[in-house]
Amino acid sequence: MAQYDVGIIGAGPGGYVAAIRARQLGLKVALVERDKAGGVCLNVGCIPSKALIHQAEIYTQAHELTELGATLSLKGFDYQKVYKKSRQAADTLSKGVQFLLKKNNIDYISGQASFKDKGQVIIKKADGQSSTLEARHFIIATGSRPRELKGFEFDEKQVISSTGALFLQQLPKSIIILGAGVIGMEFAHIMNAFGVKVTVVELLDQILAGADSECAAKMRSIFERRGVQFYSSTEAQKMKKNSQGISLSLKGKGAPPELSAEMLLVAVGRAPNSEGLNLEQTGITTKKGTIMVHDYYQTSVANIFAIGDVIDTPQLAHVASKEGEIVVEYIAGKKPRYKRFPDSLYPSAVYTEPELAFFGPTEEQLKEEKVEYQKSVFPYRGAGKSVAIDSTEGQVTLYFSKSHHEFLAAHIIGKHATELVHELLLAKHAELLPEDLADMVHAHPTLSEVSLEASRAAEGWAIHI
Repeated sequence: MAQYDVGIIGAGPGGYVAAIRARQLGLKVALVERDKAGGVCLNVGCIPSKALIHQAEIYTQAHELTELGATLSLKGFDYQKVYKKSRQAADTLSKGVQFLLKKNNIDYISGQASFKDKGQVIIKKADGQSSTLEARHFIIATGSRPRELKGFEFDEKQVISSTGALFLQQLPKSIIILGAGVIGMEFAHIMNAFGVKVTVVELLDQILAGADSECAAKMRSIFERRGVQFYSSTEAQKMKKNSQGISLSLKGKGAPPELSAEMLLVAVGRAPNSEGLNLEQTGITTKKGTIMVHDYYQTSVANIFAIGDVIDTPQLAHVASKEGEIVVEYIAGKKPRYKRFPDSLYPSAVYTEPELAFFGPTEEQLKEEKVEYQKSVFPYRGAGKSVAIDSTEGQVTLYFSKSHHEFLAAHIIGKHATELVHELLLAKHAELLPEDLADMVHAHPTLSEVSLEASRAAEGWAIHI
């Protein structure tokens, strides 16, 4: 008889949330992790990067005090202290996850797991010893790692990954960022705020692929005014290293033939961590390292499930968490609301300044899918709070169906966009209409009034524009 109801491999946002939810449902759980509790997100991802972004905002605001007549000296500024603050945040939350696991009576096992068969995994510990874990069900939640490009391999000195960027204790004078996705843009924001000369090279025409083109264009314009240089529709063909840094050979309209900087950050996506699991012993189907799943995130082997970055769903911490909840509810015999949570109900967030947040399709996707839609836009400058806090750059864009007026998507660029998006997402989730939000009373003055006015604009009666 199996020792556990559920064995979970990986203690990131997918794995540890699944473990806690499973215990709430009365299942006996073992959680295996080869590194630190909290996974990439808490230790080398979203948490430490947001700590850096917060410090960058403080640094920028210090400069803004000069507009009030203050005389400031940043002579003693030490980026190493910024780095240490980010590690403190990560360590605090990792310990918090360990506390939650202990509180919920979850057996936490440190080591590298690999499948012996569909009912057992072998766990190799740091001291070289091994043990066997048996469970009726397994959940693979092993996450992902920065994707390497051939010819641009990481050395974490001159050519760094996003992980390497988080562990910098001294900033370069100049940096080239290869990739203008979420990770690339967030580090462009951090580096630029601290005075690094930043150049971003993107293969696609648009930065922040997946975001609405209007919002992406606004973001690019704002960054360019701050001195960030962009080369889009540009391919990095070759790299050379020297004692001064690196140089890239470029090919693209408007791009120079060669570009040099002290450091190169390669941020071109993430690769699933499916190797080393000995999946061939189970018969699990994979495609280029990605584990294929069906309803309830079940693999081709009935008792083994996979969630998070190792499967073909958005590589976001909150996506992994929700998938973990659905899996254990299914295992426990409950009927989850969704067999697979709809991508259209997941929020995406970019923590630059201004922030960008959205859910649902872009206007380009709606056109491609021949969806009959209407659009309403409300600018931040129409909300009194944005003027009061000197944050008028931004807008809310709503897309709703032409026939029934239900919400299809929302895209927000502006101050606190990552917080504001959830009111609109709740409206879609609850199948409310723009008229329902338009009739609400929002506190004045608040930035949330931009969502109110965008909803009124959808009904044809926005007040403050």
